[in-house]
This record gives sequence, C-alpha cells and structure tokens, in this order.
Amino acid sequence: MKARDPETGEPIVLLTNNLTLDSKTITDLYCYRWKIELFFKWIKQHLWVKVFWGEFPNVVKMQIWVALITYLLVAIARKRLKVERSTYEILQILSVSTF
Repeated sequence: MKARDPETGEPIVLLTNNLTLDSKTITDLYCYRWKIELFFKWIKQHLWVKVFWGEFPNVVKMQIWVALITYLLVAIARKRLKVERSTYEILQILSVSTF
C-alpha cells in the first residue's frame, strides 16, 4: 500500500498482509502503534521500568502506575523545594540511596 507523509508529502510504502483496509486506516494504525512504542520508550528511560514483573494486564498496569506516581512525586518535590537538578538526576540519586 502507498500513503503520503502528512508533514513532508513524500510517499511511504506500507507492507501489510491485511488487504481489506484502506491505506489511510493502515497509516493511522501504524501512527498509533508508533505512539505506543514512544510511550514505552519514555517509560523505560524515565521511570526505569526495564522488565515487567508479571504477564497479567493488571500487574503491568500497577507497575506502570507505581513508577509514574513515583516520578510525579519526585517532580513535585523538586519544584516545591526549588532543586536545580533535573527530575531524572534526582531519581538516579534516589535509586542508589537507601532510605
């Protein structure tokens, strides 16, 4: 299937085995899939979720929520305490420190 990049207008060739959907739908599905991939990349880089603890959806969701809440609590504390280090740096320091 062929489609066009909406930003550059250049043609894009899409390989798929689903021949019942039109190229617009396939392109949209690919874009949504890419956004999901970027989300997981962000999680791995910023929330340090390298491996999921379980296979069940609720376990994965809970792990992501805990990591996200931790990240946001550190970001809020950083802002309120007016710390000049980045949230990422603070999380690195906390990861090697024991409470």
